[in-house]
Amino acid sequence: MKILKNHILMAGLLLSTISVIAQDDSDDGGSVIQNLTPSKLIGQGQWDLKLFNNLYTQTESTFASEDGIRQNFFTSTLEAFTGVSENKRVNIGAIVEYRANGRDFNLDNGTTERRTTSGITSIAPAIKFVPFKNVGNFSILSAFSIPLISQEEDDNGVFLDQDGFTWQNRFFYDYTFPGKKWQLFTEINSEYNFGKDAVENVNGITVEGSFANNSLRVTPGVFLSYFPSSKFTILALGQHTELIDLGNNFSQNFTALGGGVKYQLTKELNIEGLYTNFVRGRDTGLGETFNIGLRAVF
Repeated sequence: MKILKNHILMAGLLLSTISVIAQDDSDDGGSVIQNLTPSKLIGQGQWDLKLFNNLYTQTESTFASEDGIRQNFFTSTLEAFTGVSENKRVNIGAIVEYRANGRDFNLDNGTTERRTTSGITSIAPAIKFVPFKNVGNFSILSAFSIPLISQEEDDNGVFLDQDGFTWQNRFFYDYTFPGKKWQLFTEINSEYNFGKDAVENVNGITVEGSFANNSLRVTPGVFLSYFPSSKFTILALGQHTELIDLGNNFSQNFTALGGGVKYQLTKELNIEGLYTNFVRGRDTGLGETFNIGLRAVF
């Protein structure tokens, strides 16, 4: 697949370039990637912009009907926050998501057809705050996602995104070890999915809802970073997702492991590359992700 090959090539070039640059970097003054983790907030009048691109691809699945079929799910997320308090305890902003998905369909004549769909699927007003004055490295992000699509699949049967409202709460905490060479970042993400059940009978008419509606998704994650210099970090990560059934008669879980790098390009701008592999799961796909992100703080 051309798109996948391009992502792999870009990641390889990124790793090679950053490794060379990091060897020559001796700045010990700190940088955004070291000092301004997702746990910490920006000050009044500052802006924090992040563009994160995620490509999930799979040919393996725990569903027999999908096993062996290539499916790709690309998500581009734009986050914009600004500080509104002098003590760096409250940020407000919005999160916008664009998706471009595709999958292969096996036709009756024995051939395969690739079908795709894309569009801006949701926008979420959000607030980020530090609940405890004396614990500046613990924060909460709360966002309410509003769908911009009316159906999850297009007319060709390609899934685009959930079509229900979602209330997301993410809890962040980080700890920098003495010497500032190692840093531990932890996150618990919870998402409550509103909406109709997957199949609901309304006045004798069957209405299709989302597989995730009426459910709670909980995702804890751990990220361990090593800083050869203040502007460059290598990290390893582990995440587990549990979709808890609250009446929709569907649940799932999966575990992903991976790693990546981050580099501070300028005082304001940094870049990151991440890779994850879904090592196990129940009622889910077992694929991998390729991720590239840009973040600017000014």
